[in-house]
Amino acid sequence: MSGHSKWSQIKRQKGVTDTKRGQLFTKLSREIAVAVRQGGSNPEMNFRLRLAVQKARDSNMPLDSIERAIKRGTGGSEGAEIIYEGYGPGGAAILLEAMTDNRNRTIAEVRNLFSRGGGSLGESGCVTWIFEPKGEVTVEAAEAEELALNLIDAGAEDIKIINGSLEVHIKPEDLEGVRKTLEEQNLAIVSAEVLMVPKSTVMLEEKTALQTLRLLDRLEELDEVQRVFTNADFPDEALENYRSQG
Repeated sequence: MSGHSKWSQIKRQKGVTDTKRGQLFTKLSREIAVAVRQGGSNPEMNFRLRLAVQKARDSNMPLDSIERAIKRGTGGSEGAEIIYEGYGPGGAAILLEAMTDNRNRTIAEVRNLFSRGGGSLGESGCVTWIFEPKGEVTVEAAEAEELALNLIDAGAEDIKIINGSLEVHIKPEDLEGVRKTLEEQNLAIVSAEVLMVPKSTVMLEEKTALQTLRLLDRLEELDEVQRVFTNADFPDEALENYRSQG
């Protein structure tokens, strides 16, 4: 299981507070608005918007909030998209997707968190080559192994069985088709989105792993940061420790 997968799974198990849920809705709204600005307000003609709206629905974001975000997107006031790259404690790669209307403020905040967390902000291009875009669908399934075999036959590139759930990696362009197939089988889809997945991972020692997990959390908590990806892999002891802290 990749570092991103382990980290995402633990975050789902820990759940979110009302404060963090409100922050999530803010980021989802921003993603919807930027998708509208780039590709128009018609989801049928805008793949990115379809994904953003579906992610918002999966997160139980109110419909009126989704509609407001779409309307706001026509105004083009959500700021610029920026990629930040750096290294965590132990040298693991970290990739951030941000949306900001104040680049100087955001880069200062990101650099400060990297420094305080034992990492360093890098130059553009220093770690992007480690990642590649993949469609990822996570679904709860009682017969996980049987479903995994069916999905392999359907063209899934990589499947991981995680405590009764399936994490399926596919080509980004196949994401909608696979999601619809799973929905037709009345399966509970936890998430479906295009992510930056590491081509290889770096296993960290427990102490360094905990430092990295805390840094990833703090980076994600920044309002302007939309998503955080890493090629770090974490020992089970570190994950248990991290889980118990939440």
